Amino acid sequence: MRSSFDILKAEDMEKINQTFVLGFILLGLSEYPKIEIVYFVVILSMYLVILIGNGVLITASIFDSHLHSPMYFFLGNLSFLDICYTSSSVPSTLVSLISKKRNISFSGCAVQMFLGFAMGSTECLLLGMMAYDRYVAICNPLRYPVIMSRVVCVLMASMSWLSGGINSTVQTSLAMRLSFCENNVINHFTCEILAVLKLACTDISLNIVTMMVSNMAFLVLPLLVIFFSYMFILYTILRMNSATGRHKAFSTCSAHLTVAIIFYGTIFFMYAKPKSQELLGENKLQASDKLISLFYGVVTPMLNPIIYSLRNKDVKAAVKYLLNKKPIQ
Repeated sequence: MRSSFDILKAEDMEKINQTFVLGFILLGLSEYPKIEIVYFVVILSMYLVILIGNGVLITASIFDSHLHSPMYFFLGNLSFLDICYTSSSVPSTLVSLISKKRNISFSGCAVQMFLGFAMGSTECLLLGMMAYDRYVAICNPLRYPVIMSRVVCVLMASMSWLSGGINSTVQTSLAMRLSFCENNVINHFTCEILAVLKLACTDISLNIVTMMVSNMAFLVLPLLVIFFSYMFILYTILRMNSATGRHKAFSTCSAHLTVAIIFYGTIFFMYAKPKSQELLGENKLQASDKLISLFYGVVTPMLNPIIYSLRNKDVKAAVKYLLNKKPIQ
């Protein structure tokens, strides 16, 4: 007959076993093995375009004096962020697709979640600040050098990175303190926070509340800044008498507006409405959810340098200069 101490000890051990998991299994596209090699080639190609395209933009913004302005300073930050974001998840996704190695350690999952959430939060703020920069440049051009001084731009960018890191630290800490019992299969390409929350076997009300607050601060507020900035920009442009001036103003804003629409269109679909615990308890993501996540995680960073290169003559000229080594006319 076992003593009460032995029973208590056994119960404690069982509780510990149910609370902690050593790692997770990323399901990815394992249910579609025949197309994994196709996705490997596609994602690898996109990743190379991301590295090259954003790398060229960063190099151009540093070495070309024509791009030493607040708009291109923020663009350089955005390009660096896209490289960091994709590099935190794409290499592991490629390894899992080609080698069938789908396991990730608990700490590795936490790091991946932190980096992904931090980069996403920071990008929201950067897009909002880029919209404000365009507002000042077009609606208040005489005071633009004073308002958007180098010190101010560095502070704005630094606050974006710091705020994104703090937000991600809070969200990641709350997610990884949860109990996951014996369920450690993540039906996703990466340790995406909502996919991890689906595995929790304890109350996630606090996670939902903090994520709603995060959505307001990092999704809604920057989006409002973008919306009202472009409303004022549109009003100012329509009042211009010069057709050339209107065209120039539109051309400087079109690239950023396109990037913002693509970014927010995908991220709002995934994160704007935190699901209830009942919905989070479902085991399967629809194929469309995975494709949207892939679009947000890979396609959007790939399109950013392409859009800015095609729709901005200064960037286009700087890239030509870097590639051809010919003076910019």
